[in-house]
Amino acid sequence: MIQTPRELRNSKLAAKLITNLQMRHYDAYYCPTGADVINKVKEIIPEGSSISWGGSYSIRDIGLTQFLKNGNYNVYDRDDVTTQEDKIRIYRKAFECDFYLASVNAISEDGVIINIDGNGNRVAAITWGPEHVILVVGLNKVCQDVDAAIKRARSTAAPWNMARFDFNTPCQIDGTCHDCKSPNSICNYISIQRMSHPAKRHIIILVGEDLGY
Repeated sequence: MIQTPRELRNSKLAAKLITNLQMRHYDAYYCPTGADVINKVKEIIPEGSSISWGGSYSIRDIGLTQFLKNGNYNVYDRDDVTTQEDKIRIYRKAFECDFYLASVNAISEDGVIINIDGNGNRVAAITWGPEHVILVVGLNKVCQDVDAAIKRARSTAAPWNMARFDFNTPCQIDGTCHDCKSPNSICNYISIQRMSHPAKRHIIILVGEDLGY
């Protein structure tokens, strides 16, 4: 099958990224489509595993969370509860899970991962706790270097995410980053992840589709 220019570029970029991620002790794969991601996750996660996830739209949009909830897994989903107390309980339960799923806000071409959080529960779980972390990353989040990745997280991902919430922050009003100190800021915790530790605790699934924010 003849690849389109986009498909050809994505496959080459993914191959370069996988090499760089492996040098940083990650397990890494490339899936051209969201459907391929679901099949890959099915290979990786044994039935009966305990699983939780952050607020990623990337994993929701491809149907991955629904697939896991319909399968033979022990799932802890904050969307299934209504009170803030129960949500916090699930945030904490995530640290005990076999697998934690999330995406990233940006990743540099040499494999450094940037994440931004309002509450910090996602970056905390990615950093420490769950036995395995699977990060599903659309290639639209790849940036040339770390500085560009941080700028993407602050100036693109954060305003888009704030548009989901009815909070009165400067970026929610005009769509641009003001480096604000609003009490409702979503940019309270910024994580720069250089490597996976212990080795291969983090599993990166690169996707040849534009996913998430």
